[in-house]
Amino acid sequence: MTYGVPPLLMEKLGRIRLLILDVDGVLTDGRIVMNDLGQETKFFDVRDGHGLKLLMRYHVDVALLTGRQSPLVDHRARDLGIGEVHQRIWDKLAVYEEILLRRKLNDAEVAFVGDDIVDIPVLKRVGFSASVADGVVEVRGVVDYVTENKGGRGAVREICDLLLKGKGYWPEIAKKYQFNQDV
Repeated sequence: MTYGVPPLLMEKLGRIRLLILDVDGVLTDGRIVMNDLGQETKFFDVRDGHGLKLLMRYHVDVALLTGRQSPLVDHRARDLGIGEVHQRIWDKLAVYEEILLRRKLNDAEVAFVGDDIVDIPVLKRVGFSASVADGVVEVRGVVDYVTENKGGRGAVREICDLLLKGKGYWPEIAKKYQFNQDV
């Protein structure tokens, strides 16, 4: 079953073993709220978190790769069980290559979701690339998939569900949670 997804894309999704996510604008809506003391708040979508937990239960690991540094990202990663977090990264491609080497993965086994031009070098390398609906036009033009949902508003859940379908786990999940998998 292809769920309306082109067969070539389903084939790409089926090979993925690691999902790497940018944070601001992907896992969050991109807003940063700061109080008078300089403490920041970010908004995360609970459904995105549940999608990531499902994905990890079905043997697709998750890593975060972001240009900013924030204790909130570490807290959210711990909450979700994400063990690999790279913050304040200016050269995402160099860190991506280190991840591949350390994990003994190849490009075809990795998915990356980004939203801004700093993400393009990695997006061009991975086996499956995606942008959130509100990613910059330059990013949306180079990826395999653009989500219907915006960053921090269900885009990551959309990618997780797509990966679970591509890897063939969707019928099992539908049975477990008693929903119609064709919806």
